[in-house]
Amino acid sequence: MKIVGSYVSPYVRKVLACLGLKGLDYEIDPITPFYGNDAFAKLSPLRRIPVLIEGDLVLTDSSVICAWLDEAYPDVHPLLPASPEDRARARWLEEFADTRMGDVFIWGLFYQRRVHPAVWGEPGDEARIERTLAEDMPRLLAYLENELPKDGFLFGDIGLADIAIATFFPNGRYAGFEIDAGRWPVTAAFVARALAHSAFARLAPFEAVQLSTDAKGRRAALIEAGAPLSEETMGMKAPRPGVMTL
Repeated sequence: MKIVGSYVSPYVRKVLACLGLKGLDYEIDPITPFYGNDAFAKLSPLRRIPVLIEGDLVLTDSSVICAWLDEAYPDVHPLLPASPEDRARARWLEEFADTRMGDVFIWGLFYQRRVHPAVWGEPGDEARIERTLAEDMPRLLAYLENELPKDGFLFGDIGLADIAIATFFPNGRYAGFEIDAGRWPVTAAFVARALAHSAFARLAPFEAVQLSTDAKGRRAALIEAGAPLSEETMGMKAPRPGVMTL
């Protein structure tokens, strides 16, 4: 099984965490989507990550990938709860995370502060950053504060809904945002529990390498750190925008 996509993508992190829960082996081509070559564009027409390749099967959306993992490997750590009501709620929380949290954490903050300057050599949209931190983030966290459990995880053992929510907070931290535990104590404690779980914790060293090395030395540094890299890469030297680049 092969995953194409950067360790610091929240959507890639989500899939890798679910693979970890199920104990499945994989190799990874940790490219940033803007640097994907024509072969990558053919697999992912929106030039988004992650991409999963398993034999002739190619899947290009984190939610689709996680649903397939649960259906293909149902006997090992189910990602969704048992009851229809809880499964529906888990799917909603995953959808909320993929869409609204993605918009706020990634396009409103991480992309503006980290990706845009690094990839395109230009500053991000400061007005959007200010609006994200002043308006969008507080509303998002107020919603989560009422939805998340004070102890443990959403539906017993950690599952897809927990992972889908928690995966965005490292990107917030990489962009200089930390949860105010005094204002949102339930959310702050939940995120800390989730990210301390081995499904996430085992990925943190590889994320640190990816963030701290330049493109030329990144693959060698990741291999030295023990990352299960693929022999070939779909990365190229010059970036180009995707269909959905903001």
